[in-house]
Amino acid sequence: MKHLADLVPYEVRRGWAADGLYRDRDLYSLFREHVLAGPGRIAIVDADGGISYAELDLMARSLAVGLAGIGVEQGDVVGIQLPNGRLACAFDLAIAALGAISLPYPVGRGDREAASLLSRSGAVAVVTTTFYSDYPCAQRTRALAGELPELRTVIAAGDGVVPAGCVPVAALLANDPARFEPASPDPDGPARILVTSGSEAAPKMVLYSHNALVGGRGRFIGELIGDTPELRNYVMVPLASSYGSNGTSVTLAVHGGTLVLLPKFDVTAALAMIERARPTHVLAVPTMLRMMVDCPELDRYDTTSLRVVALGGAALDATTAARVRETLGCTVVNVYGSADGVNCHTALNDPPSHADTAGRPNPSVARLRIVDDSLRDVPAGDVGEIVSLGPMSPMCYVGAPELNERYRTPDGWVRTGDLGRIDTDGYLHVVGRRKDVIIRGGMNISPAEVEALLATHPAVRDVVCVPVPDDVLGERLCACVVADPAPTLEELTAHLAAQGLEPRKFPERLIVVDALPLGAAGKVDRRAVQELVTP
Repeated sequence: MKHLADLVPYEVRRGWAADGLYRDRDLYSLFREHVLAGPGRIAIVDADGGISYAELDLMARSLAVGLAGIGVEQGDVVGIQLPNGRLACAFDLAIAALGAISLPYPVGRGDREAASLLSRSGAVAVVTTTFYSDYPCAQRTRALAGELPELRTVIAAGDGVVPAGCVPVAALLANDPARFEPASPDPDGPARILVTSGSEAAPKMVLYSHNALVGGRGRFIGELIGDTPELRNYVMVPLASSYGSNGTSVTLAVHGGTLVLLPKFDVTAALAMIERARPTHVLAVPTMLRMMVDCPELDRYDTTSLRVVALGGAALDATTAARVRETLGCTVVNVYGSADGVNCHTALNDPPSHADTAGRPNPSVARLRIVDDSLRDVPAGDVGEIVSLGPMSPMCYVGAPELNERYRTPDGWVRTGDLGRIDTDGYLHVVGRRKDVIIRGGMNISPAEVEALLATHPAVRDVVCVPVPDDVLGERLCACVVADPAPTLEELTAHLAAQGLEPRKFPERLIVVDALPLGAAGKVDRRAVQELVTP
């Protein structure tokens, strides 16, 4: 992974730097500035309490020395599969300081997906938790090493016995931080791989430079800070998600704020954390806020610190936006974005009547165009594909030249596959998506991946997966199968679990039919299936 192409032309990147949109600094050196300016300020509030900038820096430096000691070098990829907390942030910073590339992916993902990500990225090391609930992450990851020739080290963190063959995280933390020497990597060089939640059969891996994270995603969060004197940002989504990259890289390294974290989302725990940590901003998916405003215990908690709730990862409807705004008394921002390098959001001063738009594109983050199939701009107000180019544009897709060919143009633009239009006032309306993807509570599920695994069940002769609407999660997955004998939903999900599929991708509804409806071309008519399963 030491030679990765940037598909945005060099002169375009340098133009953004000349315009002041890039600071031309690497992530760790920016974080270090905040350490020196206010060592005692609280960097993170998590399940274990608060940790200062100086304390977090010492932790990151110790980890960096430890990672270097096991052979991690500049340009190497290191996987991070940890729950939200200070350790995940410290590893983020340590990897950046070495000039290596972080590959965060959420806990709870199955063996198949972990193996695919680590293999395709060429990761030389990975840190993972010993257990996630009762799932032995470190042990299962270590068992994958035989099929991952480049993976040299599995680091185990968390409670429980360290599995044989794994390095305990305590051994890295025991290193002397005074021995640390930062690498000062090229700001236009690779820093982090963002993992999509699956619009392809296998998740896409999208490579970002230091400048793209600082100058692109950092500027996006800067627009949401407004006149807030001190950013206290509660990131409810996993730090390892695309949206979660606004945690360590942006909240800490760019803006020097306080990052509020919990290892997983729970409604009452989230409300208690808001009361305790007093965040000014929340980054979440709409499902989380629907659950919070519906919580019968909401009035027991003080949420008056909240100024901005920024909701992304799934479509935000005007009804949900209004309920959150009225219930919590804060500004609700609708965020349209993805790991692929697109961002647009409503502004802090936009009227509520624009809540169901994606706001006006900000060229200092990402310029957007609406194009036809030949990539020509369509007339104003017409629907077309959304394409994006700007300071936040990623370098390339990792280990997937076919995706670079499909989704990147020769001059660096990203083809999103989403359909939209820009109205006469300049607001973006996202009207659909070409990608065959189901969004469950902000998580993208590839029907192709689930269908391929269900088709291996001995009773299943044909299968198609489609979304069914859900008031809380937005969409749930329904499997429509032709099978003999007819399986139960429990049998099918057990079959998927045995193949390593993560539970969040399991179908939650099953319909058994004699035959799947076909269209004129002889292919399964998904629209007819959708009508069949939708109440």
